[in-house]
Amino acid sequence: MLTVSLHKPEFLSFSHYGFRDLHKFSRIPSSWTIAMSNYSGSSETRKKEELSIQVPPTSISSSETQRLAGTDLRFDRLQVPEKELMHDRKFEFGQFVAREAVIDEEYWTAAWLRAESHWEGRNDRYVDNHKRKFAEQEFHAMKRRRTSLHGQKCRCIIMVRKEDKHVKRTVLKGVVGTLDLSVRCLLHGETFPGERVKAPLFCSIHGTGPNRYGYVANLCVPKSARRQGIATNMLHFAIELVKSNGIEHAYVHVHRNNTPAQKLYEKMGFEIVEAASSQLVEEQTYLLCCKA
Repeated sequence: MLTVSLHKPEFLSFSHYGFRDLHKFSRIPSSWTIAMSNYSGSSETRKKEELSIQVPPTSISSSETQRLAGTDLRFDRLQVPEKELMHDRKFEFGQFVAREAVIDEEYWTAAWLRAESHWEGRNDRYVDNHKRKFAEQEFHAMKRRRTSLHGQKCRCIIMVRKEDKHVKRTVLKGVVGTLDLSVRCLLHGETFPGERVKAPLFCSIHGTGPNRYGYVANLCVPKSARRQGIATNMLHFAIELVKSNGIEHAYVHVHRNNTPAQKLYEKMGFEIVEAASSQLVEEQTYLLCCKA
């Protein structure tokens, strides 16, 4: 039988649990490069977006990150043309492309965006050191999560700027958003992720059928790229990936005080799982579910 390590709930981290303004969603007309439905919003929703994650622009020292990561990362590496990258699916809208991270520099930039988000608004004396350490740990964790473990697959989804033949752009400047999308399986007796149930001492994981679900975490967009529909369209891409894998539901955790983030997910069709609320009082989070 398999021994399974359960993941703690992951949810969006925002400074002060919220935002200054609540903007309408901005959905730029988009098209799939594979057989998927188009996604574009109405004029009524065009002004409300990027209410979600606002993190400072990436400011990474090449020598420092090279040393921290302990890899062959090149932070002056130019953005790789999409046609030269190997990935299964991508989603284009406006001047951006949503897809899975491919090269290490993209993983590192995603890790750094998450570090900036996690430590945003904090005036700790050693905040820069904390961010570097966080980014290093997250970088290696993302690389490990790529490997399927007991039916739990994880993808690092990024949003990148489309290449411009007149502009030479580094990978660090090209990545403008990131999230994690996992394919997980309910444990024996669970009706939703993390449910506290009395399971047998030895139980199995159901790796197929209705027991599989998608899980979204670590969604963040840099401050310089907000109000352009990036968060909304990354979520849409993630939900379409869930659907394309024959999975019916996607879940996400969100802080109870983070009303703007809750509204973002509600716009995307997520609803609170009431049965989970009583079990998440201590964590002060909600579990949200969307039917793919």
